[in-house]
Amino acid sequence: MLEQKYRHYYQKILIDPVLNMGCKFSPTLITLLSGVVGLLIIPAVYFHYPWLAVFLLALSGYLDTLDGSVARACNSSTQLGGALDIVVDRIVESSVIFALYLVDPSRGIACFLMLFANLICITSFLVVGIFVEQNSNKSFFYHNGLIERAEAFIFYVLMILVPSFFTPLAYGYIILVLLSAFLHLRFFHFWHKGNS
Repeated sequence: MLEQKYRHYYQKILIDPVLNMGCKFSPTLITLLSGVVGLLIIPAVYFHYPWLAVFLLALSGYLDTLDGSVARACNSSTQLGGALDIVVDRIVESSVIFALYLVDPSRGIACFLMLFANLICITSFLVVGIFVEQNSNKSFFYHNGLIERAEAFIFYVLMILVPSFFTPLAYGYIILVLLSAFLHLRFFHFWHKGNS
């Protein structure tokens, strides 16, 4: 939701200046770098460097938005790149949740349920993306959810910086992610009904 509303400004301020430098960067390399930076969140959280973890999360998210923009601007979009992007996104999200568990194993059930919700949501998102006809500049149909990457990152940042609120934040996140999955499937149900 936030990305849809503010992406134009974000693109103009943080992405377009890099694109204006030309096709000097490989989108695949940017994607992989996003994943490596995301993995570094684990030791940052575990060794109690919360602000470093937040910086790494923000940098990973930035690289994640940059790779697709570079691929499109340089006419180098590929299905493999799109697939790699989805996999790396899951690695980063799972790294954050794993770090939140490692720093306090009593959070195990909540962390498991966050991973469970993510799995259900991405599956519903991909099912819609596979079957619904493409109509955007993404590599497949993109159905917007109630909670997307920007909102998820806000939850992660709050969980990292305000650990005393971890439990309500975690369960709020779980509910919103599962609701997003339901909305993906609801959209697909009505789309399928209208096209059969």
